[in-house]
Amino acid sequence: MSVPNGPATRTERPIGAGEITSKLPENSVYLDMVRLQSLAYGTVLMLITGWILYVGKDVFVPVFFGAVVAYVIVGLAQALLRIPYPGRALSLRVRYTLSVLVIVLAVLGIAFLVITNKENLLAIAPQYQESLLVAIQKFAVFLRIETEPTWATLRQDILAQINIQRLVGSMVASVSSIIVGVIVVLLYATFLLLERRSFAQKLGNISRDASSIARIRSITNDINRRIGSYLALKTFLSLFLGAISWAIMAFVGLEFSAFLALLIAFLNYIPYIGSFVGVLFPVIMTIIQFQDLSLTLSIFLMLTLVQFLIGNFLDPFVMGKSLNLSPFAILVSLAIWSELWGVPGAFLAVPITAVLAIVLSEFSGTRPVAVLLSKDGSL
Repeated sequence: MSVPNGPATRTERPIGAGEITSKLPENSVYLDMVRLQSLAYGTVLMLITGWILYVGKDVFVPVFFGAVVAYVIVGLAQALLRIPYPGRALSLRVRYTLSVLVIVLAVLGIAFLVITNKENLLAIAPQYQESLLVAIQKFAVFLRIETEPTWATLRQDILAQINIQRLVGSMVASVSSIIVGVIVVLLYATFLLLERRSFAQKLGNISRDASSIARIRSITNDINRRIGSYLALKTFLSLFLGAISWAIMAFVGLEFSAFLALLIAFLNYIPYIGSFVGVLFPVIMTIIQFQDLSLTLSIFLMLTLVQFLIGNFLDPFVMGKSLNLSPFAILVSLAIWSELWGVPGAFLAVPITAVLAIVLSEFSGTRPVAVLLSKDGSL
């Protein structure tokens, strides 16, 4: 007679060392140490990257500007496609050729403008020096500073040492070096456009994982679309701003209006500060040339009004959410890149920050940073 088996009893198995080790990551102290270690590694990597960018700015700046010019050329080619006739009838090669021709003609026009104004600017510089001294004297009398015994000493020791002719000469020399740099940038842009034809094939051979390749393609397409759209539209708005500013300055008879309008168009690429500096130069020129307070005030108000209308109404309407960057993030990036690369860094701050935000948004660990960089939190 068989005895029925009783209820099965569960024997407790001792926990092995391997299972104890597997539960360690759940410890909050351990996770905090991992996060702190990652933060330290990230900080060190960021500092090393910043140092490399600062030391190698003579190499990196032309390359980045070459990429910007390439984006503008691609944007112009795509803009030609939107024209019903004859844009849609043109082949891709013809549209790219026309876009490159526009950029080259623009560079040649800038060089011609600088060269033709160089001799006139140097010849008239001593006269401007005297006009500047007279304007400062009138301003001193207006503020009743001329009666102070130290004013004559200040004027002799400081103002008399200002040699505008030599100052203008150094500025023109720096502009000439900029033109040489522009030629180098155009060479980089040309080779980048040639490289663009085989980029898709190279991208497909980076990895055997189809999902990884698709993700990289998505990131690069997003960067190309948003940065290309931003640069093309910003170029159009800058040219429009420069044309209106030139019309205002030429109407009142301000000398070197074309050069000042060109300067305003370039400075429009620099957020916030560019608008202020773009108005400042024509105002100083008006003071030196006319020494008329009412005319100077009129120039200041008209140029400021144009900057305000384009910056606050036309710019948001045309640009839309092409970059989706926070104004505070733009201001901080402007300070950082200006410190690293000077004036070129100020021009490149917005595109570089936009690329960083797009790349950071694709990874879970850095996505919160991209959210903070965005304008409304949506990516």
